[in-house]
Amino acid sequence: MRSQSAKAAVFRALHGRQGAFIIANPWDAGSARILEALGYEALATTSAGLAFALGIQDGSASRAQTLANAKAIVEAADLPVSADLENGFGHRPETVAETIAMASAAGLVGGSIEDATGEADAPSYAFDHAVARVAAAARAARSLSIVFVLTARAENFIHGRADLDDTISRLIAFERTGADVLYAPGLPSLEAVRKVCRAVAQPVNFVAGWGGEPFSAARLASAGVRRISLGSSLARAALEGLMAAAREIRDEGTFGFVARALPYVQANAFMRPATRRRRGFP
Repeated sequence: MRSQSAKAAVFRALHGRQGAFIIANPWDAGSARILEALGYEALATTSAGLAFALGIQDGSASRAQTLANAKAIVEAADLPVSADLENGFGHRPETVAETIAMASAAGLVGGSIEDATGEADAPSYAFDHAVARVAAAARAARSLSIVFVLTARAENFIHGRADLDDTISRLIAFERTGADVLYAPGLPSLEAVRKVCRAVAQPVNFVAGWGGEPFSAARLASAGVRRISLGSSLARAALEGLMAAAREIRDEGTFGFVARALPYVQANAFMRPATRRRRGFP
């Protein structure tokens, strides 16, 4: 297994590579091992995927649950892992900084901090407070002995505030205060994506599967995107497979889904640690 420092170097280099790379989002150790075996170069946790696995709503997992899940993923795959750290699990900048330090201690080499409050009546932090939180996260990241790639998220579009100018202003401020990657989930068009990418110098992350047109990786790269994440899409695809199979059994009394399921031998083989998988599998 590579050291955390080696993984951090790989992760940093991926963001400097020409074009866009896809960072896949496992929701547990098993899905992480499958994604590693399929050739993905880096992984990122998903708050929604974890929440669904725990039987709770997105945004309800605790910091302890989130970091325990992230650590399990780190230990399952010999890949760089970044984490969805939501709003840092607290409103105060000091809490956000503490979360960054704890994330690194869990073996992570990156993480995202969003400007969403988690409160319905005021879904986004005021501009200055949002910037102060990212600044605290950046200072914490820079104080670590191992590189930690900090992603700062502006959440306007997924909280019903379609204000591209404010979103870009926030991302520019986040970049100036030390964020390594900028991210605005829910951008409505490729032109909006282009505007965001032109406005900042640091790499931009785009999340696939969050409404709007399903842009291809090639089109996103041509718009200036450097990293493409999948959010909870893979977890939801797995849940859709579960529902389809369960409905067939309930409604038809048949078991045709078994023929489409991942064969037991292959699923079991995926769960071998990477160092023990036979060469060329799958």
